[in-house]
Amino acid sequence: MTAWRRVIALSIGEDDLAKLVSVTRSRTEPASRVARARMLLAYRDDPSFFAVGRALGVHHQTVQRCVERALACGPLAALDDRPRPGKEPLITVEAKAWLAALACQKAKDLGYPHELWTTRLLARHAREHGPAEGHACLGKLVQGTVCKILNAQEIKPHKVRYYLEGRDPEFKEKMAEVLCVYREVKLLKETAAAAKKTKARKAVAIVSYDEKPGIQAIATTAPDLPPEPGVHPTFGRDYEYKRCGTVSLLAGIDLVSGAVHALVKDRHRSREFVEFLQLLDAAYPAHTAIKLILDNHSAHVSKETKAWLADRPAGRFEFTFTPKHGSWLNLVEGFFSKLARSVLRHIRVASKQQLKDRIMAAMDEFNRHPVVHTWSYKLDQAA
Repeated sequence: MTAWRRVIALSIGEDDLAKLVSVTRSRTEPASRVARARMLLAYRDDPSFFAVGRALGVHHQTVQRCVERALACGPLAALDDRPRPGKEPLITVEAKAWLAALACQKAKDLGYPHELWTTRLLARHAREHGPAEGHACLGKLVQGTVCKILNAQEIKPHKVRYYLEGRDPEFKEKMAEVLCVYREVKLLKETAAAAKKTKARKAVAIVSYDEKPGIQAIATTAPDLPPEPGVHPTFGRDYEYKRCGTVSLLAGIDLVSGAVHALVKDRHRSREFVEFLQLLDAAYPAHTAIKLILDNHSAHVSKETKAWLADRPAGRFEFTFTPKHGSWLNLVEGFFSKLARSVLRHIRVASKQQLKDRIMAAMDEFNRHPVVHTWSYKLDQAA
């Protein structure tokens, strides 16, 4: 005669009970954890292995083992699988370390034409050279195992993540100079009305300047097709095109008035930059001090540029250079972004001259509705 099965008294605290209910309602938890949480909750309501097993469609011994683990280790610990011995790993820790060190080198440094590793190439190299390095377990290494080893150590030798090396030791000082100019722009805007009434202060114009080279003049080889309701909602354009050359845009924006000064040339050498300075010289009254924010392009500090500036009246032009890799400090970059997204996007022209004309027409359009660009980031921290 079989003995009566004893009832195991299982008590579950309020915190554990709430977590078990949350597991049963989760859509991301593993199915095994959800099933065990349901067993514990069902057994709490009806302490019978047979009844719970019949209700959940599992064997009563499965319910019993889960309840006994909950009693010994706790309800939440009973949800996880027990650690199992498993098979001894064939690849040793030393072999994995050797493979990881190998992945941290470039493939080209080991005689391969590849710049970086592929996992397939790395596995082949490990099979061919691993045993000679004392790692015989790598003799049959496959690509999938390489991926697992590298993923465990968070190494991705087939990818490149770009960074920017700081090459200007005076970056902060130069940035502070640029921010001081922007703070001066803010003060000019605040006192513009008073300055117009009194005319006592010296007039100042502050221009943010840069070049946008390599604007492509691309011509179509077939006419564009306009949108047609019910047929195609967008413009249709033939895939073939014709290159007509490139042009460079030299532009500066007045940070007080929003006016745009621009030239479109085939190149952007010193002579083109001097021509832009002559444009500014003619655009402002003789008593106005013109301050330019610009980068360290060679044309901005060339002998030709310095010779032209030497003939100007003292204080007429003043340059403030952005630090290396600090083009984001120049407000004109935002204007170039706006130009690229609105005017130059999808543009097609028949010649370089037509591209120049359309860019200058865009400058006239911007000047009809000027937008004052304002810098605010870290402005209060400027020295």
